[in-house]
Amino acid sequence: MKIIHQDFLSQSVPNLAYMVTQNARRFPERPALVWRDVSLSWSELDARVSALAAALLDLGVQPGEAVLAHSKNSNEMFEAMLATFRIAAVWVPTNFRLAPDDVAYMAEVTQPRVFLCQTDFPEYADAVAQAVAGAQRVWLTGDAGVEDDSACLSTLMAAQSGTIVPNAGVQRDSACWLFFTSGTTGRPKAAVLTQGQLGYVITNHLCDLMPGSTELDGSLVLAPLSHGAGMHQLNMVARGGVTVLMPSEKFDAATAFQLIQTHGLTNLFTVPTILKMLIEDSSVDQFDHSSLRYVVYAGAPMYRQDQKLALQKLGSVLVQYYGLAEVTGNITVLPGREHDAGDEERRPGTCGFERTGMQVSIQDDAGNEVEPGQIGELCVIGPAVFAGYYNNPEANAKCFRNGWFRTGDLGYRDNEGYIYLTGRSSDMYISGGSNIYPREIEEKMLTHEAVSEVAIVGVADPKWGEVGVAVCVLREGAQLQEAAMLEWMSSRVARYKLPKRIFFWPELPKSGYGKVPKALVRDELRQRGLLTSTGALDAKH
Repeated sequence: MKIIHQDFLSQSVPNLAYMVTQNARRFPERPALVWRDVSLSWSELDARVSALAAALLDLGVQPGEAVLAHSKNSNEMFEAMLATFRIAAVWVPTNFRLAPDDVAYMAEVTQPRVFLCQTDFPEYADAVAQAVAGAQRVWLTGDAGVEDDSACLSTLMAAQSGTIVPNAGVQRDSACWLFFTSGTTGRPKAAVLTQGQLGYVITNHLCDLMPGSTELDGSLVLAPLSHGAGMHQLNMVARGGVTVLMPSEKFDAATAFQLIQTHGLTNLFTVPTILKMLIEDSSVDQFDHSSLRYVVYAGAPMYRQDQKLALQKLGSVLVQYYGLAEVTGNITVLPGREHDAGDEERRPGTCGFERTGMQVSIQDDAGNEVEPGQIGELCVIGPAVFAGYYNNPEANAKCFRNGWFRTGDLGYRDNEGYIYLTGRSSDMYISGGSNIYPREIEEKMLTHEAVSEVAIVGVADPKWGEVGVAVCVLREGAQLQEAAMLEWMSSRVARYKLPKRIFFWPELPKSGYGKVPKALVRDELRQRGLLTSTGALDAKH
């Protein structure tokens, strides 16, 4: 029997903000959100989300219209996301570390009805006002004050106190979040995330990353809510658990561990660089963090040496996932039981296996699936894949092929279905006709006792086409010279894969998300006069 799809069937989905309404009914007095001296129960948070939603409606925000927000983490930032969902508008958060011109560009792309700007960033409000004349500015509470508080969100919310705004009806494909990519090449693109897609992602995260989570769980937020951390907190909203925000944007390991101890927090989401800072800080041994069940890390591979230290310090709590903004982190998972603290590892370097309901294909340049063990591009299908880039048909045509989303990441699958990343396609370089994958060499270098961090980039070379340049950060008190490092590597790395130069810096350049983009490393090499304008090594060095 042939079943014909009916568009009027199963298209409506619950509004993401309905989770707050559910929690206000089931757990009205349980803690929902903590930031500094603000502590809100679920009934209080639901009321504030309704008041904020009413304020946005009063400002003329319609379903499908953008609400742009530029703010450090705060209770108002979290509430604004949920209020935007509630009225079926589209949440467009920025990373507060971006430059004013970057935020103005995002405003030009999305044409927001309202710009929510924390009081600490008046120059951003000016930049957006010049970019989009009709955008109404509303101040979020920050550490700086403003002369006119009539345009403050707190004032607008107070005027709507007691107003109940129902959760707007939404469809599976209703846009709810424009997630701007980090823009490693050219201008960042806006990935369209939808109500139905994120509903699936939340369910999958709870299934694959944090199984068994309930209203008794709680999460510490270490990263900006504007990106992965905001998505992660929706898992706690779904379960009725508490979200605890760090008191400031300045990272402080002791404060993080103190909050975990005080609130008995059970999970956190972070990136490997921040997790590394946590476990290497002396405060890891000064506070009780035994309540932690899941330390979820993503955004970049975590080197094996760092994994081992994390397991030693925190216990068997590590969960790795791999995924991009466009798939909302939902491609593979390496659960806690797969993180082996021993030296004998079955699958060193894997980022895990396919997430529930998702399928990964390793494909060659023509779109054909390659055999296990062969390197190709990771491509993915499944309900977590985004709806495409907003207003960017050229990018959509490039990133989708035969229905598969092309991640731009290179890797391979073993015979048991585990996935291994070898780097971004843009990170790979060709030296003397051979493909070189920096991550493989970086992993080797990190086993040296003196090396804390490393990044390798390919640069132009007149003889070999391209060669590798490594930048290392040494552990505190360690000393190492380039010649000694190259000699140490010579017995561990094939000669043709050895970097041509190794430089030692106090730190690696990092993005606002704690990652180490190779483009930033290459730019820094050039700024230090180590590369020529063509990208080749300066002959003087």
